Amino acid sequence: MTPMTTIGVAIPIAEPYGSELQKFRADFGDPMAASIPTHVTLLPPTEIEATDLGVIDEHLLAVAARFPRFRIRLRGTATFRPISPVVFVPLAEGISSCEVLQSQVRSGPLQIDLRFPYHPHVTVAHDLDKDALDRAYDALSEYDCAFDVEYFSRYEHGTDGVWRPQRSFPLAG
Repeated sequence: MTPMTTIGVAIPIAEPYGSELQKFRADFGDPMAASIPTHVTLLPPTEIEATDLGVIDEHLLAVAARFPRFRIRLRGTATFRPISPVVFVPLAEGISSCEVLQSQVRSGPLQIDLRFPYHPHVTVAHDLDKDALDRAYDALSEYDCAFDVEYFSRYEHGTDGVWRPQRSFPLAG
């Protein structure tokens, strides 16, 4: 039997904002806060054969080599309720770059269908009760930060449930 692993590809949120938003997520009571680094998803959790990692990394290196650096601005809050119990910080800048980048990441050996249309965002509360989701929505309604995206990362889901970055792919286009 071929060993399987679960990967994801994401843009890590630059410091100090990544840690700041992760602390907010923990303060809202989200039990996943310590297990999921703050990020914008490019490829959602995807199970692959572990032996395919070399081919996937080559693909990601090629995508990154031709993709230019860009700016992300996060501002305010939004939600996927009632479809999904999620509060997030939306992108006010960098949406189209994320859309194009994720479509390139999700090509070749990583071509998968998405359950929902792609919508770049940073989750700050997930699967919490209504009051906690409302608190998160209100607390970050004035949130605003910006940073330059210089790379994206491939993450692996550990047996302990923690997502860890395994390799970064510098944008060089």
